[in-house]
Amino acid sequence: MAPRGFPYPDLKEFLAALEQAGELRRVTVPVDPTLEISEVVTRTVRAGGPALLFERPTRGEMPVAINLFGTERRMAMALGVERLDEIGDRIGALVKPELPVGWSGIREGLGKVLQLKSVPPKKVKTAPCQQVVYRGADVDLNRLPGLQVWPDDGGIFHNFGLTHTKHPETGKRNLGLYRLQQHSPNTLGMHWQIHKDSTAHHAVAERRGERLPVAVAIGCDPAISYAASAPLPGDIDEYLFAGFLRGERVEMVDCLTVPLQVPANAQIVLEGYLEPGERLPEGPFGDHTGFYTPVEPFPVLHIEAMTMQREPVYHSIVTSQPPQEDHGLGKATERIFLPLLRLLIPDIVDYDMPAAGVFHNCVIVSIRKRYPKHAQKVMNAIWGAHLLSLSKLIVVVDEDCDVHDYQEVAFRAFGNVDYARDLLLTEGPVDHLDHASYQQFWGGKAGVDATRKLPTEGYTRGWPERMTMSPEVRSLVDKRWKEYGIQ
Repeated sequence: MAPRGFPYPDLKEFLAALEQAGELRRVTVPVDPTLEISEVVTRTVRAGGPALLFERPTRGEMPVAINLFGTERRMAMALGVERLDEIGDRIGALVKPELPVGWSGIREGLGKVLQLKSVPPKKVKTAPCQQVVYRGADVDLNRLPGLQVWPDDGGIFHNFGLTHTKHPETGKRNLGLYRLQQHSPNTLGMHWQIHKDSTAHHAVAERRGERLPVAVAIGCDPAISYAASAPLPGDIDEYLFAGFLRGERVEMVDCLTVPLQVPANAQIVLEGYLEPGERLPEGPFGDHTGFYTPVEPFPVLHIEAMTMQREPVYHSIVTSQPPQEDHGLGKATERIFLPLLRLLIPDIVDYDMPAAGVFHNCVIVSIRKRYPKHAQKVMNAIWGAHLLSLSKLIVVVDEDCDVHDYQEVAFRAFGNVDYARDLLLTEGPVDHLDHASYQQFWGGKAGVDATRKLPTEGYTRGWPERMTMSPEVRSLVDKRWKEYGIQ
């Protein structure tokens, strides 16, 4: 059953739902967006605490909402489900290559068609996000309580701005989540990593000698905010995906100064252009890797208009060494995209991306092993699968291993491996933020085959039987447990 109020029309409705569910705390004392909010949020996340609404930031003109997605429960609330796997199940049903025959097949097919009708975004003429308008010299980013998260950060950053661009030739829209460094009251540094679609849009515009229009929406409803972070293929519109998640079309409005559309119920919208060839130093920035990323040249957004709701709420996120709020976003991606990953690599039973691996350093995969070197085949398939290509370590286990039980995974990986035969080393692309690779953007990768070994793989000793207690004894002890007087 979807939570009350879902789909949430805007961020404020989601905050109200969180508060009603006991998942939001208001901080009513003044708190500094420079470092202090970051420390409060980090302690709250690591204690498994609630979402926070800082009502009186000492800089900026509006409250700060943060840690909205910091637990799986809140992430599930954000997407209107009890369990994140429910969305994956919906996707799995839609991508089935066949339908049952007869009336049940017709009914199921009709249900899918009706579900897809809710997907396309809907254009509206007026929107709450344009209730207040600042143009030209009146644009002032200091109205926003942007955060400095870590002491050596290069300044104020806006960490949950949903960035909109269009391909200059095809008109294909992209929605992405990138950090934005505030250079001045009306300019932002655009940290577009090399593997992102907006980077490709900007490259085409520069080749054509054109400015690239950009719109940044801050404080959108949670389904849109998640869709911006999702690793969708380039030909899938993020707003189609958001509509699928919401079960209801997303309302969009034309920007006032650039040929783009933004969510009508966003709290704040920044509109502007990138000039071809212009770069400014961006960073350093304390990122989710737990290390500062270095200063690099990135494009500059010149803001020509700032629009917002009356009494807006500013949405942000803190980045740091895990655990941190982005674990909820990453876990949602893991569960939602499992059916699509299985469609691409049918060998996979389940997978897990540990938070400690910041979602691209390690992937744990279980398979139903059927032939020699099956695990190595799956490793290579994962390294060819969209953004999973950035994975640095892949651990493959048998299907009877729970990939989410790290103790069990470690037991298999530490004990089931002959590193002279079961370790696959290769090279390939790595994340833009990876600091360990000797060359930026590419480096070494490893695959660990922790599955049972087969005679056809050259293992001739006979794989030993795993020790398990008999069901009869387990049942007996279950019944007598209280008699033993063991607390």
